Amino acid sequence: MKILLVEDEVQVVSFLKMGLEEHGHSVSVALDGQSGFEMLVGHEYDLVLLDIMLPGINGMDFLRQAREKKIQTPIIMLTALGTTENVISGLETGADDYLVKPFKFEELIARITAVTRRSATREKVVDDHILSFADIVVDDHLKSVKRNGEKINLTHTEYRLLCCLIRNKNRVLTREQLLNQVWGIDFELTTNVVDVYVNYLRKKIEKEAKDRIIHTVVGIGYVLKIEDL
Repeated sequence: MKILLVEDEVQVVSFLKMGLEEHGHSVSVALDGQSGFEMLVGHEYDLVLLDIMLPGINGMDFLRQAREKKIQTPIIMLTALGTTENVISGLETGADDYLVKPFKFEELIARITAVTRRSATREKVVDDHILSFADIVVDDHLKSVKRNGEKINLTHTEYRLLCCLIRNKNRVLTREQLLNQVWGIDFELTTNVVDVYVNYLRKKIEKEAKDRIIHTVVGIGYVLKIEDL
């Protein structure tokens, strides 16, 4: 793959560039956010590895501007800022994954594999583009969600989570399954990002409804169903 590495720590750059090239990837390097963003806009890359604390424009602004320009290149954030709030902020801004420093190189390779696999499949056309459950209707072509005819505004991640739950309605999904299907992560993540996003989704989907439809299965995960049997 052609990878753009945006990182200002020279030792980190040297380590990552050498390791990635040994795995057969072509690596371009930018030592500040502004030049990295210009490289992303002017060239085609298969993946971006992006630090947050950068001179010029920081990684979050880089990510935000890239998504505003409809650049869909997968982006993995590399940062020492590892709180749940930091992870959620990065994912919500448009990151495909978030890796906290220090990390093992093998973990980075695993994340790259997961992200690129998800990127390769998410653009596939779904013939049955209308998803429904109870009074919820999702148009996957328009990326619109309505409940009882009223439009509900969801973030990109909340939307993917809802679609996953609807496609697996009446089936209990573990947190690991949700991480894999929604985030493309097929290994343990140490934050409670699944629980946080289920809570976000509940507040929007169940806000005006009398009955809960997203149910917690204690010790396992979540299920979308009409009533808690």
